[in-house]
Amino acid sequence: MKVLLIGGTGTISSAISARLLEEGHELWLINRGNNNDRLPAGAHIIQADMNDEEYVGKQLEGKTFDVAADFIAFTKEQLERDYRLFDGKTSQFIFISSASAYQKPLSHFCINEATPLSNPYWQYSRNKIQGEEFLMDLYRRKGFPVTIVRPSHTYGKRSIPVGLHGRKGSYQVIKRMVKGKPVLIHGDGSSLWTMTYNEDFAKGFIGLMGNIHAIGEAVQITGDETVTWNQVYQIIAASLGVELKPFYVSTEFLASVSPKEWDLRGNLWGDKANSVVFDNAKLKRLVPGFCAEIRLDQGIPKAVEYVMSHPECQREDPDFDRWCDCVIDAQREAALRVKETMKGR
Repeated sequence: MKVLLIGGTGTISSAISARLLEEGHELWLINRGNNNDRLPAGAHIIQADMNDEEYVGKQLEGKTFDVAADFIAFTKEQLERDYRLFDGKTSQFIFISSASAYQKPLSHFCINEATPLSNPYWQYSRNKIQGEEFLMDLYRRKGFPVTIVRPSHTYGKRSIPVGLHGRKGSYQVIKRMVKGKPVLIHGDGSSLWTMTYNEDFAKGFIGLMGNIHAIGEAVQITGDETVTWNQVYQIIAASLGVELKPFYVSTEFLASVSPKEWDLRGNLWGDKANSVVFDNAKLKRLVPGFCAEIRLDQGIPKAVEYVMSHPECQREDPDFDRWCDCVIDAQREAALRVKETMKGR
């Protein structure tokens, strides 16, 4: 296949790029060039900013693709641009949406593609829903060959997955663990979650490429393994060889005292604070034989080993660290105040 990926160097798309090249496909990437060290050897690179539609259009003149996939489209306006650029130039257009678009709170614990889309807590998810509706309308009215893919929490070796972190990623949480400091966990850590290693995700994604049965469909790609957040953090601590010191704080409190730009209301109430269990029957029907093979207790150690041996992945976040200490101090002080108040009664 001749495949064009918009992005190609992110957590999800980098694994797909690598597998496509391994399988001998002709791979093209539209990439701004901000992460040139991650660009895969053997891919054809169009260095461009997708916001410069006129320039990108000129680079695409005379080119057609079996599949084009956009990993960095977040709004309907960006998808309107994609439609102008790729209508008549690709046999399949894949939009990477998000499993966070599913109904919050859930009316049924088990999620499949028939689960309603509704997220009043997170604008990011509402934008994805709007994008899906726009593309499906194009498919129904004009035959635009769209496939919608909904990932959940997908991770790879460059970043250790956690539930709560600042704007610079998860390393500061890991550093707190190594230093023996308490680590914030939303709620009581017992809610259910699903994580998928990016190499497993790539297998399902490529199985949908060029698949006539995937046109006009929305498909979620996740693993079948469901764990609690307590198990996630225990696996991380074990991989680091340290003792986990969890500090549990209500989701509502965390969202109410966090900086607005972190958008913890969306990230937690709109996503990670909800228990999720995925039914992947549709994916397995479309991609027979698909199976996520890398368990969390296998994937997280890979990420820990890579991050701890690559300084470029160790992005410190002192603001997040101070905020964690402040939240912990406030909760402890509140507990003492209540105890003291109740002593006199």
